[in-house]
Amino acid sequence: MSDSTGLAGELAKLSDAELAAVVEAATDGRAGLAALHAVAASVAATVGHAPAAVIVSSDTPIDAEVVPAVTPGTYGQVGAVPGVSGLPVAGTGVPSGADGGGYTTSGVPTFESVRDKVEQRYGTAQGMGELDRQTPTGRSADEQWDARAKAARERLEQIRKSVHGND
Repeated sequence: MSDSTGLAGELAKLSDAELAAVVEAATDGRAGLAALHAVAASVAATVGHAPAAVIVSSDTPIDAEVVPAVTPGTYGQVGAVPGVSGLPVAGTGVPSGADGGGYTTSGVPTFESVRDKVEQRYGTAQGMGELDRQTPTGRSADEQWDARAKAARERLEQIRKSVHGND
């Protein structure tokens, strides 16, 4: 097919479910387009009706990714939506092990990753405070705070003198 404009025009006429089924069929068995195939299968399964429930049991691996399986014989039917069954497949982009992005293989954050996040947030908060004090508004707020603290100390001293003067 050399006329890509004509093909694009024909594909544009299809409904969402039909287009997803065509993309799913075209990408079936192509390793480089596996992600597109999974998305097309998911869209084809969910367009027009409620999504199928995926059963998760205790023997499902943590690093598993649900890849929809296609029910054979639905590609040639107009408006047919292929069925989906959850098949666990090892995730390709999910880090695991000690170098798992701060998480253990069971999905629990490591102490080091939590500490790093807390330190980063603390450092960000400190930096924001320092930057805020360097702005004219921040400086005036600091000056107002100092003026109020000085006035409070003076008033407290007056109260102490008046109390001691009555004794």
